[in-house]
Amino acid sequence: MKKIILFLAVITFVGCTTQKKVVQTTTPATPTFKYLALGDSYTIGESVCESCSFPIQLLEKIANEEKEKVALQIIAKTGWTTSDLIKGIKDSLPQGNQDLVTLLIGVNNQYQGKDFSLYQEDFPALLTKAVQLAGGDTNRVIVISIPDYAYTPYGQKKPDPKKISTEIDQYNAFAKKIVEANGVSFVNITNISREGLNNPALIASDGLHPSKECYSSFVSQILFEVKKKNILSK
Repeated sequence: MKKIILFLAVITFVGCTTQKKVVQTTTPATPTFKYLALGDSYTIGESVCESCSFPIQLLEKIANEEKEKVALQIIAKTGWTTSDLIKGIKDSLPQGNQDLVTLLIGVNNQYQGKDFSLYQEDFPALLTKAVQLAGGDTNRVIVISIPDYAYTPYGQKKPDPKKISTEIDQYNAFAKKIVEANGVSFVNITNISREGLNNPALIASDGLHPSKECYSSFVSQILFEVKKKNILSK
């Protein structure tokens, strides 16, 4: 379990480290792009190096390709459900007027056997909060679909991997419906995670979470959406 719920950095490039802790670095110039990543283990990057997580890979792409100075804040923790994330946001008091907010949450609701009605209640509230933190601009919020851990060695050891996939589909379908009804982008990366059994390089060393390579594929999808929506044009 992660002991830290907040990662804050102002950087143009991040080196690889395997430590999971609060890191704060600054550059002389004021950051021009603020990015807030909300989620769980898939956001914090469980079982991969610090710079291997998708938020940091994404900010590196933005910093290097778009010549932006990026301020990143991550609010995420392994094992968090939607309710945990709601509390984590309240406790962390993230800065508003973000240029980009990503939201990836829900797998632990499914994994922990929470009633689906909890997700139906919490997810819309989290989406509303994400938009609020983006200064009320729905264009600056991107929701990312839940990866399917049934397509991992860990998931294959479960009694009914197909049931996992069916339930993940249920969560993603609900999120997509709510997201699109509110004019927010929904990026589907679940299909990438479902290549895990065919391509072991997509699985981290723990046999459960995405690898650096898998997160890189996520980033390609997310960055495509960022550019399509002209989020970088402030």
